[in-house]
Amino acid sequence: MAGRFVKIGGIAALGGGAYYLYNAGGDPKLAEKKFEHDAASASAKLRSNLPGHEKEAKKAGEESYEALRARAEELTGRQIDQTVDQYRHDASKKLEEARNTAGKDLSAAVDTFDKKVTEGAAKSQSWIGSWFGSK
Repeated sequence: MAGRFVKIGGIAALGGGAYYLYNAGGDPKLAEKKFEHDAASASAKLRSNLPGHEKEAKKAGEESYEALRARAEELTGRQIDQTVDQYRHDASKKLEEARNTAGKDLSAAVDTFDKKVTEGAAKSQSWIGSWFGSK
């Protein structure tokens, strides 16, 4: 009989922990502060707002702080992601520009080389032709 109560109590504790962790968006510090705030609120209600009200206010303040901290971390992460995306976009633009410039330079170099080879071949034909009597 005692084993059954232990199992039920363990399942209830696990469910409660999962509830607070889910409501905190996966942030364990915020979940802990929410749990402490709820526990302080329940304690204050049980004592009919006798001494201890300050404890509830303190826990509410800590919960608010943790919520703000978690939100700030989330926003900072988003800003970092946006900055990385912007750098990635800029780098891909510069890479494409460099690729285009290199392609143009290569085409110009090939055209210049081809022109010189063609001129050289024409001179060679006239020089060799002069040996055999052609003009």
